[in-house]
Amino acid sequence: MPVGEAVQGFSWGQAIGSSLYNRILIFVKRHSDCACKMNKSLTTLLKIVVASATLAAAGAQAQLVGDINAGLARATMCMGCHGIPDYRNSFPEIHRVPMISGQSEPYIFAALQAYQKGERRHPTMRGIAGGLSEQDMANLAAFYAQHNGHAQAPETPPRMPNAVVAGLLERGACISCHGANFSSPTDPSWPKIGGQHADYLFVAMRSYWVEESRVIGRTNPMMRSIVAQFTLQELRLMANYIATVPGELATIPPGRLPR
Repeated sequence: MPVGEAVQGFSWGQAIGSSLYNRILIFVKRHSDCACKMNKSLTTLLKIVVASATLAAAGAQAQLVGDINAGLARATMCMGCHGIPDYRNSFPEIHRVPMISGQSEPYIFAALQAYQKGERRHPTMRGIAGGLSEQDMANLAAFYAQHNGHAQAPETPPRMPNAVVAGLLERGACISCHGANFSSPTDPSWPKIGGQHADYLFVAMRSYWVEESRVIGRTNPMMRSIVAQFTLQELRLMANYIATVPGELATIPPGRLPR
């Protein structure tokens, strides 16, 4: 796996280091006769762990009711990036910032919490989330969830992936979590990804490789176990296809209220 590639002076390989997970992967490779069974067992266990954390986060949000108008007032600080079509971020490498209008409410809340806690490491987003209360997060989530009108993704993609990409998506079990149209996640605190920018999807998936850096990467055992199976080229192939699937996400400039 080409994890040592440098990105603008930052080595992803150095960030990952010799983590426990990497040692597990080495063990699995050395015991290839049972690797498939072990991988399935690890994935199942990790799903249980992440599901437990998800339930805890969902419980926290369930006690809060988001106010769309209050969210609009807070969103002025977000629109300088997320309200400009094709706006690009240069950290950790150049990519378009994600479309978040129309994203699911529980996911936005969970993502902001993860940035605040350092489970998602991005200096700008950490700084923004650090100044938010849980009520602020709930308000922003309510605002952005309603900020793309009544967009509805088709139940299945109009264009199916080629055989290579289909095999990659099956290996990663992407549909089992994000839905057949990549816009109907089985857990609402997981993201809609259909139609999302390909370069952002690639950077997001790649970030799960990084564990031991304080400035970059994402902590999510299940996603880490999934992306560890793929090369950079395979991650790009999946991201490029998912970006072509019609979804429910959009970048909406400032001034447009939810309808």
